[in-house]
Amino acid sequence: MTRSRAARGFAQRQLAERVTALGRPMTITMLSRIECRQRRCDVDDLVAIAAALDVSPLTLLAETS
Repeated sequence: MTRSRAARGFAQRQLAERVTALGRPMTITMLSRIECRQRRCDVDDLVAIAAALDVSPLTLLAETS
């Protein structure tokens, strides 16, 4: 997720705002903890983040391996 976010030039704050605008409330703290693997990423979060980044959820999952 961090690579996809950085590749699109989004700061964590910008991505959190985009996810929230899509109807999935997310704070910068939540996003940071997901990226650092300190918080579980629910399927709903994954889909919303992928939509905000305009990538497939599979792309984000591939980054974790």
